Amino acid sequence: MRSGTLFVVSAPSGAGKTTLVRMLVERDKRVGLSVSHTTRLPRAGEQDGREYHFVDGTSFTAMRQRGDFVECAEVHGNCYGTSRPWLEQRLQDGQDVLLEIDWQGASQVRQLFPEAVAIFVMPPSLQELESRLRGRGTDSDDVIARRLAVAVTEMRHVGEYDFVIINNDLQVALDDLLAAVQASRLRISCQQARHPEIFRILDQE
Repeated sequence: MRSGTLFVVSAPSGAGKTTLVRMLVERDKRVGLSVSHTTRLPRAGEQDGREYHFVDGTSFTAMRQRGDFVECAEVHGNCYGTSRPWLEQRLQDGQDVLLEIDWQGASQVRQLFPEAVAIFVMPPSLQELESRLRGRGTDSDDVIARRLAVAVTEMRHVGEYDFVIINNDLQVALDDLLAAVQASRLRISCQQARHPEIFRILDQE
């Protein structure tokens, strides 16, 4: 029985997911971020095994054909995937792991790990989401319009998740995320896996 908990966090672009996940990992040392494999080249300052496991296309294809990924996708011509052996070993060792992926990847993961805890981060409104996207100052009006349309499509999948965090105030949203993580650890299945000795006496005649 796996004693670690798998968390999946998704959100539309601009909802604040990456910031919340970073703050969660800083606050809760029991949660570790998954490190994906990718075929894209490292950017300045990135290290193999820290931001990503950088592999060539041939290696990535071989891993996919072996069924080594719990989820994988192609984004802007580059492939990304989460290693199944790596993930299963971490969970078997009692480590909590967090995957920061989109709703399609989350759906793939939950088919293989139905016990995974899925958390969706929502903006308080589309108007606020648009304001945040414009505040970045990196996208044109057309790109922002496309991102908003995609965001609506993504948010329609919120019913597939266990928890939803409305990121209106960053500190409140972080507190809510921490609460969801802790509550998930207290599920009876998790407690049985982490503390089998106390539950074992219940099976004695």
